[in-house]
Amino acid sequence: MRSLLISKALFIALHLGGCKMEMKTLAQERSKAEFDVEAMKVVWAGGEASLRLNQRMAELVANDPEFQKDSRVMQTRSELLKDTFRKAAHAWELINKLHFTEEEARCLRKHIDQPSYADLHWGVFIPAIKGQATDAQQKKWLPLAYSQAIIGCYAQTELGHGSNVQRLETTATFEPSTDGFIVNTPTIAATKWWPGGLGKVSTHAIVHARLLTNGKDYGIHAFIVQIRSLEDHQPLPGITVADIGTKFGSRAYNSVDNGLLRFNNVHIPRENMLMRLATVTKEGKYVHSNVPTQLAYGAMVNVRKSIVMDASYSLARAVTIAVRYSAVRRQFGVQDGQPEMQVLDYMTQQSRLFPLLATAYAYRFLGQWMSSLYSDTMACFENNDFSTLPEVHACTAGLKSIATSTTADGIEECRKLCGGHGYLTSSGLPDLFAVYVPSCTYEGDNVILLLQVARYLMKTLKFLGSGKEPSGTAAYLSNVTELVSKNCEVAKESDWISPKTLRYAFEARSARLALKCATQIAAASTQDEGFSEASCELLGASRAHCELIIVTRFMGALEREIPGRGVKNQLQILCNIYALSLVTTRAGDFLMTGYLSPEQVELAKSQLRDLFKKVRHNAVSLVDAFDYTDFYLGSSLGRYDGNVYESLYNEALKDPTNASAVTEGYTEFIRPILKQQLGTSMSRL
Repeated sequence: MRSLLISKALFIALHLGGCKMEMKTLAQERSKAEFDVEAMKVVWAGGEASLRLNQRMAELVANDPEFQKDSRVMQTRSELLKDTFRKAAHAWELINKLHFTEEEARCLRKHIDQPSYADLHWGVFIPAIKGQATDAQQKKWLPLAYSQAIIGCYAQTELGHGSNVQRLETTATFEPSTDGFIVNTPTIAATKWWPGGLGKVSTHAIVHARLLTNGKDYGIHAFIVQIRSLEDHQPLPGITVADIGTKFGSRAYNSVDNGLLRFNNVHIPRENMLMRLATVTKEGKYVHSNVPTQLAYGAMVNVRKSIVMDASYSLARAVTIAVRYSAVRRQFGVQDGQPEMQVLDYMTQQSRLFPLLATAYAYRFLGQWMSSLYSDTMACFENNDFSTLPEVHACTAGLKSIATSTTADGIEECRKLCGGHGYLTSSGLPDLFAVYVPSCTYEGDNVILLLQVARYLMKTLKFLGSGKEPSGTAAYLSNVTELVSKNCEVAKESDWISPKTLRYAFEARSARLALKCATQIAAASTQDEGFSEASCELLGASRAHCELIIVTRFMGALEREIPGRGVKNQLQILCNIYALSLVTTRAGDFLMTGYLSPEQVELAKSQLRDLFKKVRHNAVSLVDAFDYTDFYLGSSLGRYDGNVYESLYNEALKDPTNASAVTEGYTEFIRPILKQQLGTSMSRL
């Protein structure tokens, strides 16, 4: 080990000048910013109060040794789980000691940056009780959940079914003699599978099961089922519960105890059925409540809004690492003894990276709009106005799909943009990808969600002219006749940065793709057959509709006053980059529908290159505005000071394999090969 320490000292001595240059590089980049970075931080955070809260929690976590994560990548699964439980317990101690609000507690957990059972308890279990339980049930269960006297999870998905909730197989059969339900797992496919927090921690689960009473199946309902003893944590009689095993990634989401759950004649009281929407009497009679069933969709809208917000944060994190490293890293382009070119100066790097930077900002504004949409939707629901439900359901489903798929792909693209070093766990990117990618399938498979959007679009077109006009995000379809007949009038590059031109282009693309699908379906022998045959085209139409929403929400956010020197101008540039990058990458849609000519696509590409040049000197400062601490990023490549290479070197030396100069197994397996004694050595083992 002494030789390693000497090597480290020698490395630092030899490369001190290089480290200074790396650190100087980012300082020079920041000096070129054409906008007020502190003002941009406020915009990104959603207000001064939110910014200060995030900064306070980030500092608290980074300075608390209980939350350190340097050794996380070297832990076994069992060690990782125990470490997660310890951090969750310490966080809960702080929350109570410092009297944190729910918002403060949520922010604290985010900055701990280690997924845990607590995320599901607070993010899914409690909201489900609030949304589906009666007032009396909430009075019983919420105090227990809020104090964590019980810890809960959400058991819906089964081995055999996930997205098709109506085909779940777990049963809850009412038994009048005991005034309760008997919960059973009738087949292996009915095993509950994936609930986070279930495997090792949760004491209770909200279980989705088929309600059977008086010989009739009333479909899927939610029940609170205790699964472990509150005395010794042992599974209760009739309960089989376990962790489902190691998941994708070296550590990543393996800090969560996703579980499996089976029931064998498990009795629960009748009152454990969540009865806000329907009840079962002591006699076994099924009764609908006077609460509209549509209210259940409110929780869904809220969850999808949160998912889009998380997409913006995760993509911004990856982009921060890639932008900073691209500024520090130099490759080729040497002339007259000058330093090599910064990778960030290459157009090939900019064309892949800057659209992702713009997308992160686009999703942030989209998430803010979805928060307002949720508030407006719940206000309408409380007044028994459900007229907007189909449109809200469709657009939130589609936006969840687009945002998560794009973000997962974007994180992986950022890893590639960091070259070979991006493959190292110390880059922070492999685990970020592994943690994020499950979002493409939880809360609805992304392809299925887009098909739900497609059904809404087809119904909207079907009712045109019947007096039922499209509204909200689909209002543009009322102008479908013009949108499918009028072609683009762009004649020069600068025409492309007109908000009116961009908006109309995306409306025309979406309307034309949707109408083409509607025509194809109408020509089929049955509507279902037509929908099936056109399903691939329907995915494209849905994607176009959702990308139109994102573009217009970004534009809408820029219509309000935005304080700060140069802030609005930078956001306008990013908005144009986001829109035009879609025009160029989806050029096939625009060309196929006849809205654009090849020449107009080339003008869009040229304008996009000019926009990249405007972002180039602001790129580092634009990711600084995300305000991520080095602790939160957890990346040698994305360090704020730019001291990349020394950090990579030091992280390598921390690996347990470097604890000794001669590796374990040398004597038994390597030395015999080198000494040509393999047969003799192996016979002695």
